[in-house]
Amino acid sequence: MKKFIYGLFFGLCTLSVQAADYDLDIKGQHAFVQFKIQHLGYSWLYGRFDEFDGSFSYDENSPEKASIEMTVQTGSVNSNHAERDKHLRSDDFLNVAKHPTAKFVSSSFTPSSDGHGTMTGDLTINGVTNEVELDVEFVGAGDDPWGGHRRGYEATTEINLSDYKIKRSLGPASEKLFLTVSVEGIRQ
Repeated sequence: MKKFIYGLFFGLCTLSVQAADYDLDIKGQHAFVQFKIQHLGYSWLYGRFDEFDGSFSYDENSPEKASIEMTVQTGSVNSNHAERDKHLRSDDFLNVAKHPTAKFVSSSFTPSSDGHGTMTGDLTINGVTNEVELDVEFVGAGDDPWGGHRRGYEATTEINLSDYKIKRSLGPASEKLFLTVSVEGIRQ
């Protein structure tokens, strides 16, 4: 009986080491939400959101159970141009006054190899929710110099602005937005 209890305890401890929850490292700025979109078809406009939060779960023994949830403060949009950012916050684009947050909540993860895969979930922008797929690339995991454990990913997707009832259009070349989310999580 003693061996059974010890074995059960050891098994549960091992399981808890494999399945873990991670908070995004936003204090150390090791997480980013960035975008690019064509400007009139002549150049790329790059930007980011400076304020967001989130967490994810990952189990090395069951990677298909991976999940993530993130909330972005849309008023923190930063395209390195104050007047443009003011316009992006208006009801022509993000409608920050009415919809101060954007959100992604995963529903499934389909792993491929080496931690990579496809994350499916609901993306809400401008009060509109659509299912999207993100191509996920595992960057790395391991112990940090401060006694913690970290895990990092980069995910990319493309969205059509009209799918989120964004009123303003700069033409067909500017309809598609490319989103990159790079996260480093600290195991809790």
